[in-house]
This record gives sequence, C-alpha cells and structure tokens, in this order.
Amino acid sequence: MSDSLSLSMRLGGLVASQGIRAWMSTMEYRALYYDKSLDARFLGDGPRIYVFWHEYILVPLYLRGHCNLAMLLSRHRDADILARVAYHMGFDCVRGSSNRGSAAALLEMSRRGRHMNLAITPDGPRGPRRQMAVGAIYLASRLGLPIVPLGFGVDRPWRAKSWDRHAVPRPFSQVRGVIGPAVRIPEGLDREQLEVHRQRVERLLNDLTLDAEDWATSGLRREGEVCERPQAQELPPNGTDVSAIDRPALVPYPGDDLAADGDTEQRFSA
Repeated sequence: MSDSLSLSMRLGGLVASQGIRAWMSTMEYRALYYDKSLDARFLGDGPRIYVFWHEYILVPLYLRGHCNLAMLLSRHRDADILARVAYHMGFDCVRGSSNRGSAAALLEMSRRGRHMNLAITPDGPRGPRRQMAVGAIYLASRLGLPIVPLGFGVDRPWRAKSWDRHAVPRPFSQVRGVIGPAVRIPEGLDREQLEVHRQRVERLLNDLTLDAEDWATSGLRREGEVCERPQAQELPPNGTDVSAIDRPALVPYPGDDLAADGDTEQRFSA
C-alpha cells in the first residue's frame, strides 16, 4: 500500500509540476532589484537565505528552479505533493515544521546552507499569515548568511480559502517582484535580540510585498525593471563584477528613509 501511495505521489508531483509550468508560462514577469547580484541565478560571494510569504510560493517555484536552492517545506501530509512538485521544478527540499521535526530541519538547513542557497516561507506551514517565525533569523545568525527578502504581487489573483489566502494567478496576468537588499544578522544573538531582527525583517518583507502587489495591480512600468523568465541564464564569466549588472536605482517606500543612501546592507545590519 505504501509503495502504491509513493508511486502515485511521484506521478502526481510530476504531472502537477508540468501543469504549473504550463499555467505560469502565460504570465508576464517583471522585477526590481536593490542589487541584481543577489539574484539566485548568480553565484555571488556565497549562499544566501531567500524569504517570501507562503501565499506566493508558485512564483519562485516557477522562476528559480535549478539555482542551487534548498527549500524548507512542512512535514505534514498535505505538503507531500508540494515537495514532489518542488523536486521536479529544480529544488532540493528539507522537510520540517514548527510542530514536527523543527530541530532536525534546522540542523539539515544549516548543513545545506554551507554550500547551497536556502529558501524559506517564514509564515509557513500554518501561519499566521505574513507573520515571520524566527527560524530564518536564527539560521542567518548561526551561519553568517545574508537574508534576501522577496516581495511578490499578482494582478487580481484568485484567493484560496486557506490560512495564507494562497494566490493563484489568473492566466495571462501580471506578476511583479521587488527584491530587497541583503540583510545581515549579527552572530551570537539571544532571544530578545533575535526578536528585534525578526520584527525588522518582517516589516521589510511586508513592505516589499505590498509594493509588488500595488505595482502588479497598477499595470505601470517602473524605471529599472527587468523582465524575468524561468530559463536558466548563462552565468557571467569568472571575474565579472556582477554587482554592476542591471542594477537599478533604489526604490523608496512611503515613510521609509532606508533608500536615502546606497549603503542598504549596512543600514539593515545595525
């Protein structure tokens, strides 16, 4: 019985991944980067931790497969098919959740983070929606890896009646991404200090997401935007300064003076 279930799960994941590719290929994808070198397509100067809200997981699944990314997914049975889909879309998967296997998952993510980029939905697997758990902050502090927040938005998506109000893009709709600066988390933090940084990254991720959603709904073009496609992009030759590749001006946010100068990483690491 278990072998039959495993076979059906493998086949289901393969079929679902092909369906997602076909569905998501109808969308128009555009993004703004604080720093284009932080794109997971580029090797950069070491692994990073990418965070985005659970409701928009389809977007990075489609766009950033085969980019040396390990994704943290729940151990609940309802995430089994998602794990198979992620595998077929080009992601490694680590299974764990806040209730089952969290310590083992953090240990495995720590091991993977020494040579791979990490992808985490910090409000998953059960929410609350758009409220960040501390796990990504702890990993960033322990491993010395920067956190890169990814804000996504879709034009008038269908919304599931789930805890995260999962966004299902309508065919041929506009998908937008606003990729924030690298956030450095100091090492050796206690619980109170981890909480301070958790709140800071949560606010930033929410700001980026709201901005991307407003952009997608508006249908407007923005200075410095780039067209995004899922096809593997040829990496720049060794020695190329990727920090100078397609790097647009910073996008200011209402009530936020963090874009007042170019030293965003230092500002966020304080």
